[in-house]
Amino acid sequence: MFSRLVTGAAFTSLIVLAGIAIFLGVQAVSAFQTQGLDFIFSTGWDINTDPPTAGIWGMLYGSVLLAVIGLVIAVPVALMLSIFMVFIAPRKLSSVLTNLIDLLAAIPSVIIGLWAFYILNPPAEQWQQLLNQYLGWIPIFQNTSQNFSGTPFIAGLVLAIMMIPIITSISREVLSRTPPDLVNAAEALGCSLWTMLRYVALPYGRGGIVGGVMLGLGRALGETIAVFFVLKLTFETNWYHIIESGGGSIATLIVSRFGEVSGPEELNLLLAAGFFLFLGTIGVNIVANLIVNRTGRLQK
Repeated sequence: MFSRLVTGAAFTSLIVLAGIAIFLGVQAVSAFQTQGLDFIFSTGWDINTDPPTAGIWGMLYGSVLLAVIGLVIAVPVALMLSIFMVFIAPRKLSSVLTNLIDLLAAIPSVIIGLWAFYILNPPAEQWQQLLNQYLGWIPIFQNTSQNFSGTPFIAGLVLAIMMIPIITSISREVLSRTPPDLVNAAEALGCSLWTMLRYVALPYGRGGIVGGVMLGLGRALGETIAVFFVLKLTFETNWYHIIESGGGSIATLIVSRFGEVSGPEELNLLLAAGFFLFLGTIGVNIVANLIVNRTGRLQK
């Protein structure tokens, strides 16, 4: 009976997932009929023209850009924190940090967004000014307008704060399961902590760590409210100027336009945009499963 209940629950999840995909897919077909491929490969959003013009290329690229910024910040911090908790910190301190990380993961995104808007924004703007002052010769740190509010950097930083608990929790759990015999053998051979991590712990937990990173990436791609509070939405594609004001993502586009949708046609376009976000999130999870499975086979 228990097996049948669990199987039924699993298939119910698949049915709901398929229903969401079909519903959004139908709306995407309607958007393609009116906009064509320009819906994907163009920028701009003006429903009042005849015919209406809508393009999500800037939002698609912005979603990826914000996720990459978040990963670049979150992955090193999460890995170092998990290594410290497992191999360096005393047991009591490690237990306290574990509880704090789990508590941080449970904070709603709207709370993090409000905190970022009122508390994080001022120092983050100063950090960007320093980056522009000393590293402005690097294209990604150039800012010609000297407006440092509502930038992809701040949005990526907020995403990193939300991703760190997820990646840290999974990495800590994986690293804590490293066989003690392997760790003791490495220490008996005179290996330093870094050598033991490089040749024993990290290779052993590589699959789980990659899975945690991809799970954090999925969270970053679909995050809405926290990014909406700190990013100035623009439809032009911000290719690489991460400290220049303006940017966007599919999720922020939907949340910014949904409350003032002008009619059924714009509603269909927003649902079509959600379909591509849905496909991207599913794709990230599929790639994560493939990587984890392949890493597990190589370890065996």
